[in-house]
Amino acid sequence: MAFRKAVKGTVLVGGGAVATVFGLSQLSQYRKKHSHLVSVEASECKPLQMHKSLPSRENQLQALQQTCEFDILVIGGGATGSGCALDAVSRGLKTALVERDDFSSGTSSRSTKLIHGGVRYLQKAIMKLDFDQYRMVKEALHERSNLLEIAPHLSSPLPIMLPVYKWWQLPYYWVGIKLYDLVAGSQCLKSSYVLSKSRALELFPMLQKDRLVGAIVYYDGQHNDARMNLAIALTAARYGAAIANYTEVMHLLKKTDSNSGKSRVYGARCRDVLTGQEFDVKAKCVINATGPFTDSVRKMDDQEVPNICQPSAGVHIVMPGYYSPDNMGLLDPSTSDGRVIFFLPWQKMTIAGTTDTATEVTPHPIPTEEDINFILTEVRNYLSCDVEVRRGDVLAAWSGIRPLVTDPNSKDTQSISRNHVVHVSDSGLVTIAGGKWTTYRSMAQDTIDAAVKAHGLHAGPCKTVGLLLQGAAGWSPTLYIRLVQDYGMESEVAQHLASTFGDKAFEVAKLAQVTGKRWPIVGKRLVSEFPYIESEIEYGIQEYACTAVDMIARRTRLAFLNVQAADEALPRIIEIMGKKLKWSEQKKKEELAEAKKFLYYEMGYKARSEQLTDRSEITLSPTDIERYKKRFHMFDKEGKGFITVLDVQRVLESINFQINESALHEILNEVDLNKNGQVELNEFLQLMTAIQKGSISGSRLAVLMKAAEENISRRDVISVDRSGGGLRK
Repeated sequence: MAFRKAVKGTVLVGGGAVATVFGLSQLSQYRKKHSHLVSVEASECKPLQMHKSLPSRENQLQALQQTCEFDILVIGGGATGSGCALDAVSRGLKTALVERDDFSSGTSSRSTKLIHGGVRYLQKAIMKLDFDQYRMVKEALHERSNLLEIAPHLSSPLPIMLPVYKWWQLPYYWVGIKLYDLVAGSQCLKSSYVLSKSRALELFPMLQKDRLVGAIVYYDGQHNDARMNLAIALTAARYGAAIANYTEVMHLLKKTDSNSGKSRVYGARCRDVLTGQEFDVKAKCVINATGPFTDSVRKMDDQEVPNICQPSAGVHIVMPGYYSPDNMGLLDPSTSDGRVIFFLPWQKMTIAGTTDTATEVTPHPIPTEEDINFILTEVRNYLSCDVEVRRGDVLAAWSGIRPLVTDPNSKDTQSISRNHVVHVSDSGLVTIAGGKWTTYRSMAQDTIDAAVKAHGLHAGPCKTVGLLLQGAAGWSPTLYIRLVQDYGMESEVAQHLASTFGDKAFEVAKLAQVTGKRWPIVGKRLVSEFPYIESEIEYGIQEYACTAVDMIARRTRLAFLNVQAADEALPRIIEIMGKKLKWSEQKKKEELAEAKKFLYYEMGYKARSEQLTDRSEITLSPTDIERYKKRFHMFDKEGKGFITVLDVQRVLESINFQINESALHEILNEVDLNKNGQVELNEFLQLMTAIQKGSISGSRLAVLMKAAEENISRRDVISVDRSGGGLRK
């Protein structure tokens, strides 16, 4: 009764705001629907022709070099740049796109993986009566709906729980979330609802239950960001756009307009990063869609132009899947620094983030230990004390740079624009900056509209609303069953292929090798605990993957899910790529080194490995020290003070367990801090201290030695899993 009265009072007080929002929502929705109908009509008049097969990268580079003049040249292969290319080519414009790294190699692959309108922006819009904030939320909710429609294999609705720990917050948050549903209108994914304390704990059992009053669940979208970005770029290529990754812009081409006497941009000098070859790409209009690197391209046009990008770093961490339910996220609306933290299931793991700190623009952002620990602290505040949140459970971490911008078109050039900004320079360079992942399509539409107007291009209306991305046309939720039945694949692998490639999953399946086992018949995994298979590497090359990093980070998502698993998969990945791309032995070594460097610095391997160093303090109790010494000496029977692969092999053979020598070298190397090929007693005690503190988890050596000690008398056969989770007889 008290709750109902509180809700009733809150609704009465906010009635005027609700009515206003509803009216604006209906008007905006009518305009969007009218615009969509116009787009559909145009689309029906001129059906788009899609190529059945992707041109090779070599053919794309040839097209860039041999085409006399493009209508549009896009610089940047992130979500926005790829969206611009797709928008332009679908309007009938001759389109080119160049990216100096890989598609989605920057911020677009390092997001929170959400497709959302922005609950906190709506709160600000209502509290401050800010129509711009409201319009941004409305636009994002429209784009959320569209993205879920055009790439259903890569995206899906996700329920997100907002736990409430004070009675007065329940009606407050309930009204706010209901307004979020209301603004979405007919595009609301599912209606939000209130949960009692007991029901909230039933759905999210690891939630902190002390002082919990109840919870509110609302719906947003979630996607595989790098694969979504790639799908946009590949769809543009299939419609005829000439796109090339690892193609760097050296400088802009400029000439003097004979009519106005002004200097005009008419293309760019480009360089193939892989071969060093340079060439010109000429275009009537050049679009700068480089995210955090916006200012570097603007300065190619005009050295005197002021910076508009104010970069902010957002760090995310990945933890094991058992930290969250399979299909329920968590929103922390008020962290210690005032920022929202999400805690989300993704790819059977758990993502937590994000931070918000000023940073320098760099192509290789690095997650810091400080940011990782901040996120862990916030997570601990919301999880039950029964769940020990351990630093060692951070399987991967990354930092993405948000390209927040000031609007050069505004009188107040110091204020940050939360919306996107389109600017046309005096020389005709079109810059698109700011915005968010969810609104990439509307950003691209506004950009191409501005380009068409500024350069007098002949183009039809935007056609990307409802335009299916690669893999979506023949996809269905049950497509994976056909893969299982037709090819003899594991169900988990088939589901992964269907949700990654859509209807193109069959092309990947056709490349899969026979396993030689009774089941599965085809599909050799790259690592045992993830459903990625070897044929994805071969198919990834067709999708313009050029390096091992492309494979572990963006064609597969191994680097974002578990850096150690990615590291273990690298030799096989490089072997497959080397064979297909005819790499020399030296090239293979370089690729391995570069990929390990990427994992070490950019994906959190460095921060993870620093949890155990030769300077780590031993803080074990005397009893624990004696216990662990006894275990160590069971392997070091000669009293040398260290153990080697031979020592471990001898003990394992005594209990009838076989493990190959290369695997043993890997296991010992994880603990061999001074890298001398042996594990000393001090190193072993440092390891056990780190495990006891929670700084390290899943140490294979610790699991193996403990299991051997327990089984030495019984002579049971044991099995050691890389994750440290599996001990089987």
